[in-house]
Amino acid sequence: MRSGMSQGTHLKQEIKINPRLYQAMDLLYMPLLDLQQHLKQELLNNPFLEMVEDDDDDEEGTTEDAETTEDEQQKEETTDEIDWEEILLNGFDAGGRPEEHEEKEYFEPVTVDRRDLSDHLRDQIQLLDLDERQYQLAEEFIGNINEDGYLACSLDEIRRGINEFIEKAAEEVGRDIEDLPLYTAEECEKMLAKIQSLDPPGIGARDLRECLLLQLREAGLEQSVPFRLVRDCFDELINHRRSEISKRFGISVTDVQTAADEIAKLDPKPGLVYSDSGDNYIIPDLVVDKVDGVYLITLNDANLPRLNLSRAYQEIARDKKKFDGENKEFISNKLNSANWMIQAIEQRRQTMLKVMHFIVDRQRDFFEKGVQYLKPLTLREVAEVINMHESTVSRVTNEKYVQTPRGVLPLKFFFSSGLSTTGGEDVSARGIKAQIEKLVADEDPKHPLTDQAIVNILKESGVQIARRTVAKYRDQLGVLSARMRKRV
Repeated sequence: MRSGMSQGTHLKQEIKINPRLYQAMDLLYMPLLDLQQHLKQELLNNPFLEMVEDDDDDEEGTTEDAETTEDEQQKEETTDEIDWEEILLNGFDAGGRPEEHEEKEYFEPVTVDRRDLSDHLRDQIQLLDLDERQYQLAEEFIGNINEDGYLACSLDEIRRGINEFIEKAAEEVGRDIEDLPLYTAEECEKMLAKIQSLDPPGIGARDLRECLLLQLREAGLEQSVPFRLVRDCFDELINHRRSEISKRFGISVTDVQTAADEIAKLDPKPGLVYSDSGDNYIIPDLVVDKVDGVYLITLNDANLPRLNLSRAYQEIARDKKKFDGENKEFISNKLNSANWMIQAIEQRRQTMLKVMHFIVDRQRDFFEKGVQYLKPLTLREVAEVINMHESTVSRVTNEKYVQTPRGVLPLKFFFSSGLSTTGGEDVSARGIKAQIEKLVADEDPKHPLTDQAIVNILKESGVQIARRTVAKYRDQLGVLSARMRKRV
């Protein structure tokens, strides 16, 4: 082999996606609130874009009013034109007039401070008679309680952690470590008892069993059957082995069931009561209404800024003799970007309407009769009908919601795989799950339906389904097996 440098030519194919194509795909992907913020930012950044003000009253008014309004707008545009031209010639500032922009101050909106579980526990700690040493240990415990209300580590780990902190602080000030008053296991045990006495009941537990015992003890039920069951035979209880429990304690199976019902009323995650889970607001992107037997589809974009090209800026840009170099390039780029943005928003609207029209046509039985009549549907099917790529349809349906006569639903709700029926039709897997859920809800608790029994019932209605598929759907729905659902 020879080593050295050589020169040659070769051909290769590359696909380069225009940056604006990426932006168009992002616009399709954006939910309504994100798109609203994006367009407001574009209005600030691009002088060639302006917001169209919709005024229905003016449209219904007289011709004279319309002419007066138009004259006023022309006067305003003429008045502002000098300042706009100066901005374009001397450099663009996104705020409009430079002096006005300097006077305005933007404040970033912030969420209202919420008090979480840690704050609630600290408030109670302040009311206890604790010295500085105990308070420091209590803070260490509170810092290791997760949002469910459970202690996330062992007592030994807490003790080691706070003692290491003390030793490190002593080293920094040059103090002898051997003389430090480190925390003992006994102090940690006592502090755990104090923490577990706080509100809500069950806080600071190390596992579910201890959490339930704390709640029962707080309710004064230490001598009750539920307390004894949780304390002495928790594994049998959660596995619904009621007969074994009945024989062991010498009580009837009915008493065991009654005690289990009382235990089921306890809170397995007491900390979530004070969880700082922010409010999740859903604004539907589309609205489906039934009017005189016809389903009408509209976009819920009334609050979305309507974009238009600024006539004043266009007039200025037409006089190309005033602009050269960077100013000319800036104006050209901003004008092209404004045109593209308006077209991209309209394309997004039309695409969303096309997708929703096809969904409504395909899923008419769902809108008329309910979820059990939902038909199988894939992104590919929609893409083929509306002549778009499957990835485009995926972006349109992602994180989008539609308001329908049957509630506010994500667009992804209408897409699912299907099963065949004896009649040759297909039925949605989501519809099958709804049927299984209804069968379980209507069953006799003393004689719950087995998976095979559900298979037989579905076959009678024409649905061909395997027992393992029923078991899979049941698990996805969070429904226990027949043995676990059985009551006495």
